[in-house]
Amino acid sequence: MDYQTYITRDPHISGGVPIIRGTRVPIRTILASLAEGAKVEEILADFPTISEQAIWAVIAFAAVSAEEDLPLPAMPVVL
Repeated sequence: MDYQTYITRDPHISGGVPIIRGTRVPIRTILASLAEGAKVEEILADFPTISEQAIWAVIAFAAVSAEEDLPLPAMPVVL
């Protein structure tokens, strides 16, 4: 998933927080909705300016961000 197609960060829009491109919807809002158990269909109903692909891009962005912020310890070498 190329999340950069769907997510942008501009210091002149919403204070520079990551948003879904072409909207002012912060990705943290989408992540919070998912964390609270909202279904994709519910999020799309709440935010009609975004697409399902944008929601998947938000998840991909979060996964990459978590990997960068929380590096996993090296796997032990098994001989």
